[in-house]
Amino acid sequence: MADQQGLDLVEITPNAVPPVCKIMDYGKFRYEESIKAKKARKAQKITQVKEIKFHPGTDTGDLEHKLRQIRQFLGDGAKVKLTLQFRGRENAHKELGEDMIARVLEMLKDECFVEQAPKTLGRIHGCLIGPPRVKKGAVKPQISVDGLESRRADPPAGGIHISIG
Repeated sequence: MADQQGLDLVEITPNAVPPVCKIMDYGKFRYEESIKAKKARKAQKITQVKEIKFHPGTDTGDLEHKLRQIRQFLGDGAKVKLTLQFRGRENAHKELGEDMIARVLEMLKDECFVEQAPKTLGRIHGCLIGPPRVKKGAVKPQISVDGLESRRADPPAGGIHISIG
């Protein structure tokens, strides 16, 4: 039948019982499959992992700057790897570095999700954090255009109003 119509007999699902075949133009079929594959690759969400390095002696000003960077990365949807590297005599007081990572995680506890708990591997103590996870069906908080909190006394009729300022 395929030869009479000038088309090809294409096996669609070979593992099915009986196997499923279709009479079609094989070149057109391969082209459509390649288009589907390209669309699937485009739709994939590529997650970047950014790294922020600390040392036990990182001062408060530098720490605040690094926290701003972490918040920006998390806001962009990237994961952030926090690494604290011990140098020289700092290896004798690893608890200072562990306290610093714990302090950073405490400052960011409402803004991130800890994906890998802090652990020490040799001279490096680190963890991996990501943007906070939103449950399916949950209402995302609405942020006003100017970034200021809504000052309305009465909530809007017929729903929940959440604003972050």
